[in-house]
Amino acid sequence: MKSVAWTLYVLLYLLFCIECKGHSKSYSVSLKRYPRSTDDNDNKNKKCSYTFLVPPQKITGPICVNTKGPEPDKDRITRMDLENVKEVLSKQKREIETLQIVVDVDGNIVNEVKLLRKESRNMNSRVTQLYLQLLHEIIRKRDNSLELLQLENRILNVTAQMLKMASRYRELQVKYAALASLVNNQSAIITLLEEQCLRVFARKDVPGSPPLVQVVPQNIPMTHRYTGAVLGDNEIQRDPSYPRDREIIPPPPPPLDPASPTSSNTAMPAGKYINEITYKDCHHAKEAGNPESGIYLIKPESSNELMQVWCENKLDPGGWTVIQRRVDGSVNFFRNWENYKKGFGNIDSEYWLGLENMYLLANQGNYRLLIELKDWTDKKVYAEYGSFRLEPESDYYRLRLGVYQGNAGDSMIWHNGKQFTTLDRDKDAFSGNCAHFHKGGWWYNACAHSNLNGVWYRGGVYRSKYQDGIYWSEYRGGSYSLKAVRMMVRPID
Repeated sequence: MKSVAWTLYVLLYLLFCIECKGHSKSYSVSLKRYPRSTDDNDNKNKKCSYTFLVPPQKITGPICVNTKGPEPDKDRITRMDLENVKEVLSKQKREIETLQIVVDVDGNIVNEVKLLRKESRNMNSRVTQLYLQLLHEIIRKRDNSLELLQLENRILNVTAQMLKMASRYRELQVKYAALASLVNNQSAIITLLEEQCLRVFARKDVPGSPPLVQVVPQNIPMTHRYTGAVLGDNEIQRDPSYPRDREIIPPPPPPLDPASPTSSNTAMPAGKYINEITYKDCHHAKEAGNPESGIYLIKPESSNELMQVWCENKLDPGGWTVIQRRVDGSVNFFRNWENYKKGFGNIDSEYWLGLENMYLLANQGNYRLLIELKDWTDKKVYAEYGSFRLEPESDYYRLRLGVYQGNAGDSMIWHNGKQFTTLDRDKDAFSGNCAHFHKGGWWYNACAHSNLNGVWYRGGVYRSKYQDGIYWSEYRGGSYSLKAVRMMVRPID
């Protein structure tokens, strides 16, 4: 029994000593601890060594047995810790790589976002520009709408004014017709009173006078088929320099001997002529390459002599042969038969081509007649006849005219088909001599609705007992002497 107890005591002592030595060993190990190697391979190859120092001691007392195990070393690094650290590092590395990828992607996205922002700024600038343009266009359209509205208002105002003017014009036409009728009646009454006075005071019968045409036309002639290219612009333009008191020049006295002509031939101006060769008319000369207006030598087909004429090419279509012209009263047209047969006057001023020359000219083909009239306000009107020709002298150059067109009124229909009358050849239908009363040669009937070879009176309105001025009854009436007259012929195209 004592041996067992002794044995237990020894064992407890040994255990106590081992425990104390373990403490000293751990202390020495902690003092002699090597630094941690950063190389994993070194950790794998090397092994830890422990040294136990057990001093020899005698057991003098009881042996303490520690039932607790060794306390863990908190600073001790194990393989598990290394593995955990490696795992954490690899995980962080993977996260870094992922973050790098994300950063790269985000960098591209940032660049794209920058580009999108730049495009957005450009787009905003373009949108702003388009908006400004649209706003400008809207403002312009609004202005145009306002201008259009103003123009419509103006048109409505002008239309209203035109309607008022048209109504006023119709009223003036009615008043004009009434005044024209009154003036014509008064003229007839004045003529009767003059004849009665002459009968009372002279106590003898007065020779009959030709009937007078209306002093003013009953109706204002309307335009039928007028073109500005034929006679030019016909805007009324008054001459401000012309005096209000119009001077009336009395008709020139007739020659003492009616049988003796005052001038047998047409006076020609000095100078060279435009053409050196002859043509049958002015149209032929123009077609041959002579577009200028001027004096030309022509020779109709049935004529044996040359004649000088004025060719008018400024009127469309040109090629007009002027057979009569009145412009300034410089030539006396109160002449006998021989003068009117051969022609007289100045080619570049007032002249009469001659009945025989007209006959030869107009009978070599189909010709038309154009009569141009100009009043003292420089307004031009015209009368055109589709055909024109004369019978030979044996029939006293009887007049043949075609269909009328124009805006002057037809005052030649009264003379169509009549023979020519001069102061020494009375071929009219009146009991007296119409040429004596109207102071010119013409195709008088009984007597005249037109008298283009009459006396040239200055100023228009004139006072004469027998209406001997240059008048066209359908335009301005019989008491208005025209400022200028031209008669022209041209072949029918």
